[in-house]
Amino acid sequence: MLRDTKVTERIGRFLATIIELTEKGKLPWNRQVGSAHRYARWNNNLLILGPSDEKVEVPRYLFVTPFDSPACLEVNSEDEDFGQDVLKLVALVEKATSAEPAVDPFAITEEMLGRLD
Repeated sequence: MLRDTKVTERIGRFLATIIELTEKGKLPWNRQVGSAHRYARWNNNLLILGPSDEKVEVPRYLFVTPFDSPACLEVNSEDEDFGQDVLKLVALVEKATSAEPAVDPFAITEEMLGRLD
C-alpha cells in the first residue's frame, strides 16, 4: 500500500509507542471472554489485536478506533511497512495475557451503571 511519507512516519511512531508501553507493562491488554481477540484502552482509543489463531498463514491485525469518533486505523501483519511491528506486538501481548483470566468488556458493572446517572 502506498502511503504519504508523513503518514508512514506517524504510524511507525504510534506502533513503536504501543510496543514500548506493552514491553514495559504500562499498557494492559485483556483477553475477551469467548473471543480470540485481545484489547486495550489507551489515550482515549480502543486497540483490538486479532485474531489469535495460531495458524501462521492467517494475517494478524491491529485495529485502533477513538472512543469519540467512528474513524479507525487498521494495520495487519501483511503490511509491507509495519507487518513485523504487528507481529512483534502480537508476541508481546500473547505473552502478557497468557496467564491472565479472560474478561467480559460488555459486562454490566456498577462502574458502568454509575456513568448513566
